[in-house]
Order: sequence, then C-alpha cells, then structure tokens
Amino acid sequence: HVQLVESGGGSVQAGGSLRLSCAASGDTIGRYCMGWFRQIPDKEREAVAAIDSDGNTNYADSVKGRFTIVRDYANSRIYLQMNNLKPEDTAMYYCGAARAISGTCLEYKNWGPGTQVTVS
Repeated sequence: HVQLVESGGGSVQAGGSLRLSCAASGDTIGRYCMGWFRQIPDKEREAVAAIDSDGNTNYADSVKGRFTIVRDYANSRIYLQMNNLKPEDTAMYYCGAARAISGTCLEYKNWGPGTQVTVS
C-alpha cells in the first residue's frame, strides 16, 4: 500500500501563503484518490481538498478560491497551495489516499503523520 509523508507546514500571518507537499511511496498515486484533511484538537478530521484518479477536484466551501490541490505524477507527490490564509485555517494537515476502483474512491485508509499549519 502507499506510504505518505507531509511537509511544508509552518507559521504564517493572516493573508499569507503556504504550500504543503505530500510524498507518496510504495505504490503509484495514479491508483488512488488523494486528499488533504485537517484536524484541530477535540474536533473531527475534516476534508479540505481532494483529487480523484481522473483529475477531478473538490474543495470544502471554506477554502474554495483560496486553496488548490495538484497531483504531480512524475514526482509521486500531491500539493496543497494555500493562499490568503486565515486564523481559522490553523490545524494539523494530513494527506490521505483512497484506492480508486473504476472511477470510484473507496475509503481513505492511508494517512501521513501530518504537518502543522498555524495562522496568526
């Protein structure tokens, strides 16, 4: 199965930008739907952005127009470009992978350890 490792988190002022990176190994990312999720303490993990095996993307309403998910097949990575960051974007961000079968994304079962984003 695929292994995932996130990077690129950090502290930034409101209005700033960050680019998160998720490096995948152990399997080809073309077989997976890939997504970015975030979680704050005592809250459930929420989906932020996703890209399926056909390249279709979905975003949470709270980040539409500010975040962009990109899949880089050549380097087995996905990225989350985050612009115009707000304090409410502060969270631990996780990269996730779900097997894609005939265009359908199955359950997200593969996760990275996460990278912290703090917006002040």
